Amino acid sequence: MSNVESRPDELRCGGVATAAPGPELLRPREVPLGGPRAMLVGRTLPNRHRRMVGAWCFADFYGPADITGQPGMQVPPHPHTGLQTVSWLLDGQVLHCDSVGSTQLVEPGRLSLMTAGRGIAHSEESPADHSAVLHGVQLWIALPGEERGVAPHFEHHADLPVISTPEGTATVLVGSLLGGTSPATTYSALVGAELSVHPGTTMVIPVEAHFEHAVLALWDITVDGHEVSTGDMLYVGSGRDAVTITAAGRGRAMLLGGVPFEEQIVMWWNFVGRSHEEVAEARAEWERNRRALDEPGRFGVVHGHHAPPLPAPALPNAALRARGRTRDRP
Repeated sequence: MSNVESRPDELRCGGVATAAPGPELLRPREVPLGGPRAMLVGRTLPNRHRRMVGAWCFADFYGPADITGQPGMQVPPHPHTGLQTVSWLLDGQVLHCDSVGSTQLVEPGRLSLMTAGRGIAHSEESPADHSAVLHGVQLWIALPGEERGVAPHFEHHADLPVISTPEGTATVLVGSLLGGTSPATTYSALVGAELSVHPGTTMVIPVEAHFEHAVLALWDITVDGHEVSTGDMLYVGSGRDAVTITAAGRGRAMLLGGVPFEEQIVMWWNFVGRSHEEVAEARAEWERNRRALDEPGRFGVVHGHHAPPLPAPALPNAALRARGRTRDRP
């Protein structure tokens, strides 16, 4: 998915974080996805204060949206560098096409993981015969410095570990949880899982104490005694061996966690880098790439999408700078 804001903020992330004094409730801001009549998504990461959870650096939640008789998601070809995208649907379908030749219909319960590495382009659109409802999440994972130049590639996993307990189920998207390990390729120590909690029960999820964790509510839930509304995220910190989720009705949530990301990064538009110069170079190459459609360049060519590639926004007047992972860190 693209950050399609015409004037994207400089999103300053990274650096070692100290343990939070207590849980932090991260509320989303609404962002239009693809123009003035586009569907809205709720963005909880990066947030006003907390920018990352482990290597997780971006989290959009959308729906459930009734797209009957509407185009639904329509994101033309756009670039990425230095990250992985995680596409996860609860309802609906999204057609993914990318510049390494992948064409994949993304459906509920099946993981699509795209590693941008040194550079990739892709498009995402609801197919013409899409179902009535679109509901899902899009997540980004920052690649560590030594891996951010890897060759771009795409993975689709239809057979993920699903661990059942008396209180519900956990589907492991990346990393390991409750004895299940995802086949998805990762480049840092992290975990991502969808949790489904039966009505009126509390699920206790053992977690790695050296990870920091957050829970994104897909439906209303209570996390460690804190009410978390649909679309909100509760950062619960590190140094704990379990997270508890209670649901009055049926509860669904994303558990995200990882070792605190030790590098300072610059995230602007769809690029993750380490300096203004690195991001500016990626932007310039994308602009050359999208204008010369017969020359693949760094980002390649996305075939099968009717719309022209997205132009890159103008860089801000001030130089982009890598800063701490939270607003109050230099």
